[in-house]
Parts: sequence; C-alpha cells; structure tokens
Amino acid sequence: MKIVFDKGEFDILIPCEGTFPYVRGGVSSWIAQLIAGLPQYKFGIAFIGSQRKDYSTEPLYPIADNLVFMVEIFMFDEEQKPPIEEIDGDSQNMESIEKLYQWFRSDNKDLPFPKEIKDLDFYLNRVNESEFLYSRESWYFICNKNEENCNDIPFLDYFWTVRSILIPVWKMAKLAKFIANKGKIIHSPSTGYSGFLSALISHDTGKPFILTEHGIYTKERKIDLISSALNLFQKVELFRESGEDNYIQGMWVRFFEGIGKMSYHRANPILSLFGVARDTQILYGADASRCRVIPNGVDINRLGATLKDRPKGVPKVITLIGRVVSIKDIKTFIRAMRVTANAIPEVEAWIVGPDDEEEEYAQECRELIEILDIKDTIKFLGFQNIVDILPKSGILTLTSISEGMPLVILEGFAAGVPCVATDVGSCKELIYGGDNPEDKALGEAGVVCEIANVKQLADGYISLLGDEDRWREAQKVAIERVNKFYTQDIFLDNYKEVYEDTFNRIDRWQG
Repeated sequence: MKIVFDKGEFDILIPCEGTFPYVRGGVSSWIAQLIAGLPQYKFGIAFIGSQRKDYSTEPLYPIADNLVFMVEIFMFDEEQKPPIEEIDGDSQNMESIEKLYQWFRSDNKDLPFPKEIKDLDFYLNRVNESEFLYSRESWYFICNKNEENCNDIPFLDYFWTVRSILIPVWKMAKLAKFIANKGKIIHSPSTGYSGFLSALISHDTGKPFILTEHGIYTKERKIDLISSALNLFQKVELFRESGEDNYIQGMWVRFFEGIGKMSYHRANPILSLFGVARDTQILYGADASRCRVIPNGVDINRLGATLKDRPKGVPKVITLIGRVVSIKDIKTFIRAMRVTANAIPEVEAWIVGPDDEEEEYAQECRELIEILDIKDTIKFLGFQNIVDILPKSGILTLTSISEGMPLVILEGFAAGVPCVATDVGSCKELIYGGDNPEDKALGEAGVVCEIANVKQLADGYISLLGDEDRWREAQKVAIERVNKFYTQDIFLDNYKEVYEDTFNRIDRWQG
C-alpha cells in the first residue's frame, strides 16, 4: 500500500473499490460530488484496485481542498505479496479456516458470524498471508476441499480460484490495520471489498460505518461472472451449464454474499438510492429498521443553463453516455440503431465514454457496426464534457443490464433531454415517476424498455424523434421532475443530516 498524500486529520473515510479518483463513472462522480459539496467535513480516500496497470496514473477528478488524505492498495500486484518461504503452518489455525469455510458454504446465512471473520488479529497474527499462501497445512486444506467437494474440477482451476478469492482478504486486513486510527466515520459506497474493509475497521475500533449501495454489489458481481465466463468461451455456448463453470462461479458468489452480509450486519445506517434497491438489500440480509433511501441529485443550475444552447428543433441525435463495457450492453444499442436508421436515415448515435476498460468488447462493438453497415451513423466520442454534449442531443439512452440510480439520466433531465432506458435500477421511477403520487402525476419523461429488447428500444427512439409534440411533453416532465425531486441541494442536505446524526452518536457514546 502507498500513501498518495496526507495533509492531516480528517472526519470521514471513503473506501473506493475500483472507482474514484482513477475510474470515471456514476459512483466516482457521486463521491466527487459528495466531497466537494460538503466542505465543512474533511475526507480521506482508501482506493482499492486490482493491479496498478489497470488504472489511470493520475486522478481523473479534481481533488477538492477538503480531501486531505489518500492511500491506495492493489490487491493482485506481485510486488505486494510476501516473499516465498517454506512454512509448516498450524493445524489449529486451519480448524478456524474450516469454520469460516463452512459458514461461507452454508445457504443459511442467519447462522451467527464466526468471530474470526470480524477479528483483525486473526488475519494478521494467527493465519497471516504467508501461512495462507505458502504453508503445507494450507496446501493440504485446499487439496482436501477440492477432493471433498468438486473432484471433477481441474485442481489448478480450484487452487487459483481459492487464492484469488482470499488474497484480497489479507490485503484488506493489512489496510484496515494501517488506517484504523484515521478518520472518525467510515462511509462505504458498496459492500464487496470496500464494505469488508469498513466492517473490519468498525469492529476493531468501534467507529460508525455508513453504507450507501448504488447498485446491489452481489447482484452486479454475478452479472460480471456470467459475462466473464461468456467472454472466456467466445460466447459459443450461451447457456453452457458445465459443472466447472457453475461451481467456480458459485464459489465467488457465496464469498460476495458472505462479506455483503457482514457489511449489512455492521453498517448503520444502510442507504440505497431507490425503493427497489432497499427491498433487495433487505432480501440479502439487511435489517429493515436501518435501511433508508437517499436519491441522487444533480446541479440543476449548471445543467439547466445549457437549455439556452439547444437548437429550435429536436436534434436527431441519440446519445449513450457511459463506459463501453458489457454490462452497459452497447451491442443492443448498436442493433437498435440499425432499426432506427432504417426509419430515420439522418439519425446519429453518439457513444460518449471511455472504451479501454474491456478492449475486446469494444472491438466487438466496432465489428458489429461494420457488419450492420452503420459506421456513418454511430460515432465513438470518448470522454466528453456533458455540458457540451447534452444540448446537441435529442434523446439520452441507457441500455444497461444492471444499474443503480444513473446520475446521467438526471443530468440529461436537467439539461432538457428525455430518456429511453432499459428497466433496470431506478430507471422506471425516474422516467415514469416514483411512489410519490405527485411525482407520478407529472407524467412520462421518456420510454422504459425490456433489457436487450432491440425492437422496444428502436420503437422508443422513433416515437420520440418522430413526434415533436410528444418529445416536448417528455422534456417538460423531465425538467420538472428533476427540479422538484432530484436536486443536488436535497442530496447534500440529506447526507449532511446523516453525518450530523452519526457524529452526535459518537459524542453521546464518548460522553
């Protein structure tokens, strides 16, 4: 691990798993917005990455004056592993590992947490990283579990999966020990490794742990695992059901479910961005009494100022703002644009976002454009300032297979751009109105479609671009909805209240 900068004490630590400040995206923007919008608090960042080479070498977001500390750790960098040495290991320690193993394997996650899973001393002094990586006892343990549970799985696949799942656990334990005395509150934007780190620190020090989940981390990791398996086998067997794939994926899923439950067990409050996400958190084990919804918000003044730059007519431009990655399902957007271009020949599609995260997928998207003969219709623009892009757009679209509450839809609304989106996350609430009757009464700010439904997406694009009256009504609803329910001021006031309540709890406890 490495301290990037340290300018003194701070109030709130935010662990960032693969997000701010080295990766652009909705969660990163949310973190930047929160820090800059609450200058009365000082923040620290713990960046958690896979390997250093996977990320920008420089921050992609401005570093606010009240961001005073940053440490980074890369879980799979070779130089951060302990040196190889011959170790016998301790059989009693392996009995404790066995207890943890059985807890993660169990479908009954209402079983009490093994005390070891919450104990920093267990990871750092009893079964340390070297013992797990290099000891004979660890080798025997992995061999025995392979033989007992999945001897039809190639041993090397099983061995490296176990190591890949668990190496980050020791990294998080080391990081937790390193920063345990820094900050007064931990505020994690996800479960996963960030949530695990937060829970370790909270259990060790008693510090409050606030959790805000943007999407449901465990659900998104399941999607990632399926996508990874499909990429690995060149998508030839779409519904492949081999025991090898299912068992290996199941190991990862059980692990993420387990550490997710650990986050839910420790965090208070447990926040989400919309009602369906709150219900899903409870389904995954969160205590309903600690769950609360705080929606995203955007700077309506900055984005609303772009309305003056819009042309008189409706631009025949459909804009997708997001990373070119499989979870955004860019290929379905491309196919829908082929249908749309048949009906509206002058239409253009802009894909605005980085394309270097899943390079193979991005190349497949370009090849699909060539095959469908729409290279003159679709443009890859890379990262752009949305203030320049939104006034030139007629429709904002989102074709993802998983989302939380997409900031980009709210940004588009504030700039007067209706949206056509898949029915993921809070998209239906944003476009058709949420549970609030007043919100619902405003009407429709676009169209919601089934996931991966090319025809519905194309019909949505054509219906809005081909009917200016309908487009104007959708624009009016979009502007009114974001101005009434999703402003940055409301968002920041909500988090100021959460932080003040948490600091008051600390004061009462210390008093």
